[in-house]
Amino acid sequence: MSWERPPTQAEKASLTTWERLEAPVFAILPYFMLVLASAITPVVYPGLDRTLITVGIAALAGAWILWGFTLHPAWRERPRWMAVWFAVLVILMAALVIRAPLFGFFSYTGYFFTFFLPRRWRLAGVAAVAVVTATSQDGGLPKPTAGAIALYGGLVAVNVLVACGVVWFAFKGTEQSEERRRAVAELSEANRKLEITLAENAGLHEQLLTQAREAGVSDERQRMAREIHDTMAQSLAGIITQLQAADQVSRENERRRHLDAALGLARESLSEARRSVHALRPEPLEHGRIEEALRLVTERWSALHGVPASVTTTGPVGPMPREAELTLLRTAQEALANVAKHAGASRVGLTLSYFDDQVTLDIRDDGRGFVPLTSPSIMTKESVASPAGSAGYSGDGPPMSGYGLTAMRERVEGLAGSLTIESEPGTGTTISASLPVAL
Repeated sequence: MSWERPPTQAEKASLTTWERLEAPVFAILPYFMLVLASAITPVVYPGLDRTLITVGIAALAGAWILWGFTLHPAWRERPRWMAVWFAVLVILMAALVIRAPLFGFFSYTGYFFTFFLPRRWRLAGVAAVAVVTATSQDGGLPKPTAGAIALYGGLVAVNVLVACGVVWFAFKGTEQSEERRRAVAELSEANRKLEITLAENAGLHEQLLTQAREAGVSDERQRMAREIHDTMAQSLAGIITQLQAADQVSRENERRRHLDAALGLARESLSEARRSVHALRPEPLEHGRIEEALRLVTERWSALHGVPASVTTTGPVGPMPREAELTLLRTAQEALANVAKHAGASRVGLTLSYFDDQVTLDIRDDGRGFVPLTSPSIMTKESVASPAGSAGYSGDGPPMSGYGLTAMRERVEGLAGSLTIESEPGTGTTISASLPVAL
């Protein structure tokens, strides 16, 4: 675990400035030290022959650095070439130091070039440069005496140990800096991807919200349309029927009965409209189960239209979700409204059957019936969805309310149920709505 504190902004700025200066300084430093040593050597070590040879070797070393390192930076990535190039450079440094120890200033720059050696050869390169540096400190090769050789050996040992230790730590620091730089780069890339992902998620979230709002508006419109059809439209149709009947009778008591029925329908319609606006349960379901609600609706319908109607319950009565009760009640109301408008029936029967995995409501009448075009006995989705008097029915029987059947189907199938209509001319009609018990 590292206990090193994170750098401050000033330290980061200083480090960035040094990193910018590092490359040009190290690029110029070997040439500068080589020129400096070449300029001082004739003064310290006079002699034309000695000077010419030394300067020639120095020029060769400068040309070697220029050609193999400065002018071809791509070669620094070739490990074998760098090993050969560095070995030649150390030999030239050693030749210069032996001839003129002042070139030890130049030999120090060899430590810089060890950073470009393969990892397994770096310390060996550092040791070679340290030997050349120790030779310069000893004034050249030692004299063949025990004391001189011992002193030279001590200088070599100290230089090798110190140089290898310092450079080893420098290598480690460089590696850690590279690792930190890579980690920062990876973190920056991860942050960039995270920002992109968050932006995409925000866009998707906004899109989902828009779709949810649109779906909510559409669902609410469909709900209101069904509620208006199941309550107000049917009640208004009943009111019109009662008012027409009142206009056609001559006896006051009959006229009053029809007017009272129309007034009762109007009041019920107003109450149901208010309940629909507030998304409340229909009044027949407010204080009772679906069985009681079906009996109440059937009794009211029978009294209004003068057609006997009964409700029967079979099977073990079990709990039912609110949505299922509302769907079955609306299905019964729509079916009874169609019987009153089209069937000319003399009797209607409703059967609520409880099974292990579903509940079924059957509405049967003995009216005139009709012929669905899709099948002689079963009304499918396509025929149910057809408008009144269109592709869903033949001309052998009266049309039924197209929107009412569509709303009925949507309600039932919206709860994973099924709706079938069986009818033939002269034999009446049976509407069956089945819903799963667990919704």
